[in-house]
Amino acid sequence: MKKKMLLAALAALVLMLGSAVHAEIIPPYGEGQIGLGAIVLCEELTLRKGPDAGSGTVEKLHYGDLILVDRQEDGWAHCFDSDSEDSLEGWVNADYIVVDPARFVTEGRTPVYAWNDGDAPKVGLLSDGVTLPILADDGDWLLVSLRGAVGWVRK
Repeated sequence: MKKKMLLAALAALVLMLGSAVHAEIIPPYGEGQIGLGAIVLCEELTLRKGPDAGSGTVEKLHYGDLILVDRQEDGWAHCFDSDSEDSLEGWVNADYIVVDPARFVTEGRTPVYAWNDGDAPKVGLLSDGVTLPILADDGDWLLVSLRGAVGWVRK
């Protein structure tokens, strides 16, 4: 009887390990020709002509947009919307971007937790192939950006 229970437990463990969801972690881009890549973290971010909130609008950026940051001053980031010759240039509030982050790509349905504990409340369920910027790494757990909120996922 004990042998059958042990075999059943071992079989269940093998099945769990075999079906475990793994995720891809994409390392930071690093310095490019113009500067460092950055990702917009809020629903809408204004690219401005100068480094202040009263400066004119160049363009509206959106969550997940990739920009290139060449310098930061007094809470503002000078950036370009691409590395092409006709790219738009301006300033964004640096509080709403993450500069040169690693990114987490889900492989399968991935639960998101309120904090870095498997017993924590689940705050979301990501579908396969979702890419999110990593804000912090805590061993087996990653803090990721979720369109204006944050959550924890297992590596």
